Amino acid sequence: MNIKSLLLGSAAALAVVSGAQAADAIVAAEPEPVEYVRVCDAYGTGYFYIPGTETCLKIEGYIRFQVNVGEDVGGDSDWDAVTRGQVQFTAKSDTEYGPLTGVIVMQFNADNATDQEAKLDSAYLDVAGFRAGLFYSWWDDGLSGETDDIGSVVTLHNSIRYQYETSDFYAGISVDELEDGVYKAGEEANNVGVAVGLGGKAGAFSYQVTAGYDVDNEDGAVRAMGTVDIGPGTLGLAGVYSSGPNSYYSSAEWAVAAEYAIKATDKLKITPAVQYYGNYFGGSKVVPDDFDGLGDAWKVGLTVDYQIVDNFYAKASVQYLDPDDGDDSTTGYFRLQRSF
Repeated sequence: MNIKSLLLGSAAALAVVSGAQAADAIVAAEPEPVEYVRVCDAYGTGYFYIPGTETCLKIEGYIRFQVNVGEDVGGDSDWDAVTRGQVQFTAKSDTEYGPLTGVIVMQFNADNATDQEAKLDSAYLDVAGFRAGLFYSWWDDGLSGETDDIGSVVTLHNSIRYQYETSDFYAGISVDELEDGVYKAGEEANNVGVAVGLGGKAGAFSYQVTAGYDVDNEDGAVRAMGTVDIGPGTLGLAGVYSSGPNSYYSSAEWAVAAEYAIKATDKLKITPAVQYYGNYFGGSKVVPDDFDGLGDAWKVGLTVDYQIVDNFYAKASVQYLDPDDGDDSTTGYFRLQRSF
């Protein structure tokens, strides 16, 4: 009887424990669905959908190593090595007014391990032809080589702009804050400017006309550029005129430039160029009241571009400048750049 009672009690205890374990059994949770990145081809290559949204994002940039050569270019040295890393974020989404675009460009420059800077190179929004924010003006454009000097001392402004464009034509107007522009002695750069630009292409010919009026300096400038495919290369011509030193153009009262970009091979481009300045002043931010009494200057240069592999190229450039009112100078650089 004792053995029988013991067996029955043990069986009952096992049943209770088994029931409790069954009640507390751990059931593995179903894995949550993973949303993989989807390619967005609505705006060209490189875009993908930000997960959970209908906004397309593109990340691109470049890494650049460059050695500059020239008198005292590195302080007391005639050469200086610099490195740059730049990354750009472009976000696009559809709206009833067309694509809404937002761009942020961050740039990081290092002259050495301790002398470095990080800066916002651009940040703007764009929709239906309207653009507002920090971005480069039409005066930042130029010929394809490194010789021409036909733009502003500073071309990055806080601006608001409207631009109408098709595949072969554009025209627009902008209002620019010129806080970093040029100014006359005894004043400060804290003014506004109005610029207009138009351009386009017709077959092998492309053109651009840009004008700007500096309200504070009460002077303006106008520039015309054109390129055409001739033979094994592209001929580029440009001319600029300034009514007086202003934030849009202050290097000279007038200048003309020419270059011929020779496509020697699929990977090699050689660009000789020349520019002549009338009443040359130079690139200082503090400018005279006018260009009267200044001498002329001329400049000649050569730029060589070589694509080593896809998205990786080398560039070498040398420039010689001879002003009437100053010493002649030779400058140049060698660059390696990897884009992504």
